[in-house]
Amino acid sequence: MGTITMFQSKKNIIAGRNPVTEALKAGQTIDKILLFKNAGGDAVNEIRQLAKQMNVPIQYVPNEKLNSLTNISHQGVVAYKSSVFYQDLQQVIDWVNSQGEIPLFLMLDGVTDVRNIGAIARSAVCCGAQAIIIPDKGVGALNEDAMKSSAGALEKVLVCRENSLLKAVDTLHLNGIKVFTSEMKAANKLFELDFTEPCCVIMGNEEKGIQQYLNKAADAHFTIPMKGDFDSLNVSVASGMILYEAMKQRMMKQG
Repeated sequence: MGTITMFQSKKNIIAGRNPVTEALKAGQTIDKILLFKNAGGDAVNEIRQLAKQMNVPIQYVPNEKLNSLTNISHQGVVAYKSSVFYQDLQQVIDWVNSQGEIPLFLMLDGVTDVRNIGAIARSAVCCGAQAIIIPDKGVGALNEDAMKSSAGALEKVLVCRENSLLKAVDTLHLNGIKVFTSEMKAANKLFELDFTEPCCVIMGNEEKGIQQYLNKAADAHFTIPMKGDFDSLNVSVASGMILYEAMKQRMMKQG
């Protein structure tokens, strides 16, 4: 029996069918798997099955993409290791409640810049948010760069990866957690919402904003009042402002 060789680059890459399979079986948290679009066989089918069980997204790519990531035999499979351990959303909610805390969560919809994600994590930790909810696709990889940008905050905040943000909203609602979204023309100002109750704020992509189906599922919409006619805030800056308002309200209520 041959020796299993695991290749790991500076970008936390695992290459090869056996190494990726073993990583999945060992419970290694994986951000995503890149699979050669024409790859087949029992080993590839097993990787697909394990990835589905572990909620790991698979992206089908040409061989040239895989060749650009590693100089060893990848056998049509490359996986990106995650620098964080993903948590189950319901378990996180239960844990926060068991600690006697009021849930304050963030949901990131289409935020792809890892520097923004890192900065958001820092604000979350500083302002008392317990968890960040991300989708399994369309979000920046929580890799070494994201960890560096977060200054270690991604190790202190709980991260939940969901295959459907809409289902995540349903889970929040079933647990009595309200969902808020920002909207330029919303009637409510940020400071008019009650952040002392269990809540989750959805932050969207700076260009496209929050997806419409999530907007419709929200319990309330708000706008961040600004002086002047410049109507665009960086998503990490906006997150910091919102979280600070939530922290301020909660501190004032505690006296």
